[in-house]
Amino acid sequence: MSFPLCTMLPISILCKKPYTCLYSPSLSYAPQWTCLGNSHLSDYHLSPLQMTPGELALASGNHTPVTQFILLGFSSYPDLQELLFVTFLLVYVITVTGNLGMMALIFTDSHLHSPMYFFLSVLSFLDICYSSVVTPKLLANFLASDKTISFEGCVVQLTFFVVHVTAESFLLASMAYDRFVAICQPLRYGLVMTKETCLQLVAASYALGGANSAIQTGNVFALPFCGPNQVTHYFCDIPPLLRLACANTATAGVVLYIFSALVTLLPAAVILTSYSLVLVAIGRMRSAAGREKALSTCASHFLAIAIFYGTVVFTYVQPHGSTNDTNGQIVSVFYTIIIPMLNPFIYSFRNKEVKGALKRKLQVSIFPC
Repeated sequence: MSFPLCTMLPISILCKKPYTCLYSPSLSYAPQWTCLGNSHLSDYHLSPLQMTPGELALASGNHTPVTQFILLGFSSYPDLQELLFVTFLLVYVITVTGNLGMMALIFTDSHLHSPMYFFLSVLSFLDICYSSVVTPKLLANFLASDKTISFEGCVVQLTFFVVHVTAESFLLASMAYDRFVAICQPLRYGLVMTKETCLQLVAASYALGGANSAIQTGNVFALPFCGPNQVTHYFCDIPPLLRLACANTATAGVVLYIFSALVTLLPAAVILTSYSLVLVAIGRMRSAAGREKALSTCASHFLAIAIFYGTVVFTYVQPHGSTNDTNGQIVSVFYTIIIPMLNPFIYSFRNKEVKGALKRKLQVSIFPC
């Protein structure tokens, strides 16, 4: 295959043998690499699909510093932008209203002043926070022709997103431990789950979130970005940003994998251990009413955990680049937008105490006398 000489760029470092590699960017969707030497050209033909946009830019000699990113998001569906805007706006309103309502109900009803509901109120706060880091910008991009975000804005968005998602991961582990103590060691529950202990667990969750965010954000933005700035996502997430880096991202991918695994699998281990012991304790209960109450409380928490960890593991705890952009966006919608909306309903649907508190508030509001 031959190309006009003016479109060929000699890149010698990409060949395993001492031949010259020629890159042709003139083909819109199929740039070609060819190594010239004594052997047949097809022996050294490399597929551009194996190269990220950042690698292509580096190979072509484009070293223009990136000052802003373009969030492509759902721009491949131009006819659905208004419908998507209305849909995600409705979801976001339900998310904020539902979680604020849950927080207000817990803080104003004395029957819900217990460690379990304290953790639930913090969970509602976290859901509002990390959903708000992502959704407002997404809504604005549905209606705007300019879908850019500044480099600094991208750093801030990723920083706060990782903080809150990591904190939620460890908070879910704290909630599982709380259920373990309540069911397996009921006589010691008041001594173990004190106010100070609960505050320390929440503070530790945020501290670990901050540490993971500093590592992950620094890991990404320590890389050079030169030229490509189209993020194939609706927010600044780590995997699509790594694809734009003009450097070898193998080490960064390993860091992402290791720390994502740590902040996901360590809390998951605590959760699985706690609930395994809880199930054993429930099986030994003689009271059918006690078993039903314990199972209803744990079932809602376990459902929320399964959805959250399943989507996070699919997105982050896998080899870098092993999932495509479309699947990544769909899965991300679940844990950034859908799960924060569902959590208040999951935790209150079969919870008699929450429904009782809500009923009392409604009665006072409608019939104050």
